[in-house]
Amino acid sequence: MSVMSCAPEVVTTKPPVDTTVVKPAAESYVRISPQNKAYLQLTNGDTFIPIGINTSFIRQEDKEEVILQRYEHYFQETAKYGGNFARVWLSAPAFEIENKKIGVYDSVIAQRVDKLVALAEKYQIRLKLCFEHFRDLTGYPAPFVYSLAFDKPFYAVKNGGKFKDMPDYINSKEGRAVYLNRAAFWLNRYANKPIIFGWELWNEMEHTRVPTPAVEAWMKEIFPGVKKLAPNHLVMQSMGSMSTSWARSIYKTFSAIPDNSIAQVHRYLDMGAELAVCRGPMDELAADAINDLRSFNLDKPIVLAETSAVEPNHSGPSKLFDKDVNGILFHDLLFAPFFSGSAAPGQSWYWDFYVDKNNLWYHLGRFSQAIKGFDPIKENARPYFSNGENQLKIYSLLGTTKDLIWIRDGENNWQTELVNGKAPRVVKTQKFKLEPGVLRVEFYDPWKQQWTKGEIKNNATILPDFSRSIVVRVEKM
Repeated sequence: MSVMSCAPEVVTTKPPVDTTVVKPAAESYVRISPQNKAYLQLTNGDTFIPIGINTSFIRQEDKEEVILQRYEHYFQETAKYGGNFARVWLSAPAFEIENKKIGVYDSVIAQRVDKLVALAEKYQIRLKLCFEHFRDLTGYPAPFVYSLAFDKPFYAVKNGGKFKDMPDYINSKEGRAVYLNRAAFWLNRYANKPIIFGWELWNEMEHTRVPTPAVEAWMKEIFPGVKKLAPNHLVMQSMGSMSTSWARSIYKTFSAIPDNSIAQVHRYLDMGAELAVCRGPMDELAADAINDLRSFNLDKPIVLAETSAVEPNHSGPSKLFDKDVNGILFHDLLFAPFFSGSAAPGQSWYWDFYVDKNNLWYHLGRFSQAIKGFDPIKENARPYFSNGENQLKIYSLLGTTKDLIWIRDGENNWQTELVNGKAPRVVKTQKFKLEPGVLRVEFYDPWKQQWTKGEIKNNATILPDFSRSIVVRVEKM
């Protein structure tokens, strides 16, 4: 005899399993943040702030072993201090695959670049790879002993090439095909490499002296061609130092091209520059470059992608480097852009004559430490500048729950310290006003590598004694 239960049947259902797998950072590509297009993030959702410098080529060296040893040193030092980014020119002699004849690519050089990319993967240094830098089809040598030649003579008809001059190369269908075929060699090789930060079409392309409308038309055709072959990577362009009113106009034109992922700007401390700001304090010229591009309302990340100090009219590396053993210029070019709304700290040129020679890599670590715990995307950070009391310049990133503030002593700069020999003063017992609702305040001294806690009283705090600069981190209700 069977017995039937009158109890209702209990059906146990398991909650759906979340099968979403968040990839680690090393397997994620860099992209523009969909939440805040002024900043970058990885495809796994992590905010990504590119911290590093230009390491574009190795000067006067053709031995592969030495070249790779130097790059390993640069990458190792960058990573040691929290960096994650470097820029390399694929058109430099050591990495140029098309070095004798149009369309003929050197497999030995290609394998050398493979080794470079492997080193970048080893140290997790995201590479921005620049396709081209040449400016003419003549055979002129490098302008300086320690520079590169800016010519491709074998492209010229008179040397067995296909083009009469630069306008012919830029404007012709055949010239664009030559460019894209060479680019495709690299894009097909590395399109699925997350270690590639992005691709740069040309270094300072306006120096080709091809009329601006023609260069703009070229970009509008080349950008989609490159992006099609590397859909996971950013694609960008660069122009020369924004030191003239004319340069500002071309930046406004080229930065606005929709397929140009990042608005990059180059600017140097240059006593021969037309614009007065380029002859002033490093923090001001760097911040001004970012603010200028922000005024274009571009709705994309902005980066000071090349900056440093030069002799008048870019006639060589600055003589200030010999005196700047403490990295005053490097500190300012790192901090000022980011605290003015850039997606990254400034990216120094003269990796060899300045940063490495003076052993200034640790400044990358000081910057990394200063921004630790502050996510500009989650905070929806807004840059704000004000002049404070006692000649203090206050560069702020205002967030929803946190503010991060870099205070620069306006009494001190490269002119006072490196030229006039005046030691930086100690700013003592300086009152700093706070907005109502601040829960806690902390200070980071990047020159002493020291964090301290502050006391809040009547919507104000007292800054610890400091020289040159200090960072303030504010947590709000």
